[in-house]
Amino acid sequence: MKKNIFIPLFLLYLSSLCAQTDLKPEEIIQRFAAMETEFQELWQQYTYTQNIVFQVLDERGQVREEREMWVEIYFTEDGKKETRILDDRGRLQSVRVSPEDFDDAIHRQPFVLTTASLPHYRIEYLGEEQVDELYTYVFDIEPHRIAKGERYFEGRIWVDNLDFQIVRSVGKVVPDYDDNKFPKFETLRQQIDNKFWFPVWTEADDILRFSRSQSVRVRQLITYENFKKFEVNTSIRYEPVENQVPDEATPARRPSSSQIKQGSKEAWRSLKLDMSKSEVGALLGEPDNIRKTRTSETWYFVSSAGAYVSFDENGRLESWSE
Repeated sequence: MKKNIFIPLFLLYLSSLCAQTDLKPEEIIQRFAAMETEFQELWQQYTYTQNIVFQVLDERGQVREEREMWVEIYFTEDGKKETRILDDRGRLQSVRVSPEDFDDAIHRQPFVLTTASLPHYRIEYLGEEQVDELYTYVFDIEPHRIAKGERYFEGRIWVDNLDFQIVRSVGKVVPDYDDNKFPKFETLRQQIDNKFWFPVWTEADDILRFSRSQSVRVRQLITYENFKKFEVNTSIRYEPVENQVPDEATPARRPSSSQIKQGSKEAWRSLKLDMSKSEVGALLGEPDNIRKTRTSETWYFVSSAGAYVSFDENGRLESWSE
């Protein structure tokens, strides 16, 4: 069950690689696969959280059923990386979240193409494309064959032409099964450590068609937040300190929006549901990226990794993540 795909606002063009650079497609593939390998090794050293929302929509596109999960990727005291569910709310009745759905959300929708995984894929170079302010190489990829019990990405990837890392991927995880279908999704990355591009957002909106002529429209949104590099000598605490009083509990007179520095912690804490876009803009400033769908608009802020605000179809603030 997954969430809606949106169409980014970017200038698009395709052109011959040879006309733009001396690098041949095979060289680009080897270079970005090497960087993806380095990134994956680094990513394994990070803790982070994922907010995963699964929705079932009716024929008008309205939410009929919803399940929301908070997942933590963390290290145990002996340094072993683990995944655990922090919170799980709501339920779906028309479809169910299968183990493959959950595993894909954690491991495959944030797609990474390493040197070791290259032999499993057929890769076709399409050209160059400008995505927002990035110049990218574009490739279609699909598995050579599907081994029993294995799952693969099939779709299109955009590789930054300076950093040689995937910055955008659109596709789906294959294979589908008779009673278990999977949606097409889009994943975007941002630079978190000023060098490597980390996944920060995944969204899907698709109609799943089952063998019994049943069709279900599903939507999914995943945000990746709170990236922190694990240090061996770090003292890890997993539970909140008892009787600790949050900062917000201390009586204080909140300054007006005109006194708050744009984009500061105080600005984010001043957000309220149902605010207008102009009110949010006055607090947070101009977003670095905007994604629009038929029923929502989401602003992303690169300076605050993974931070976003989301507006409903009437332009009123309905959710955010600092």
